[in-house]
Amino acid sequence: MKKILLIDDDELVIYALKRYLEKNEFQVVGLNSGKEILEKIEKINPDIVITDIIMPDVEGMEVITKIRSINKELPIIVISGGSRYVDKTFLTTAEMLGANASLEKPLNEEKLLELINNLI
Repeated sequence: MKKILLIDDDELVIYALKRYLEKNEFQVVGLNSGKEILEKIEKINPDIVITDIIMPDVEGMEVITKIRSINKELPIIVISGGSRYVDKTFLTTAEMLGANASLEKPLNEEKLLELINNLI
């Protein structure tokens, strides 16, 4: 069973995506912060990471940078758009930093599933 590390400061997003992805045969570990991402990555050993960009303690950009410092190959999907203040350039910047794909919220679950399956 493939393992997904899901990072989002919104517990409702984690809950909904976790339920959906688990129904589709994935094991999902949800974190509401990217603060301890380096130790969590090694402990969890995910097949893919899905991270929000705008979070209060550690931004998704920093999460991407930290992951890429230890693993250049681990697929990363960034999600954002839960705020009307979010500029779409965040998603482009995230891809420039090493994210493999990006999606805007509210998420199209089928599109997310397709991206996950294509990346792992």
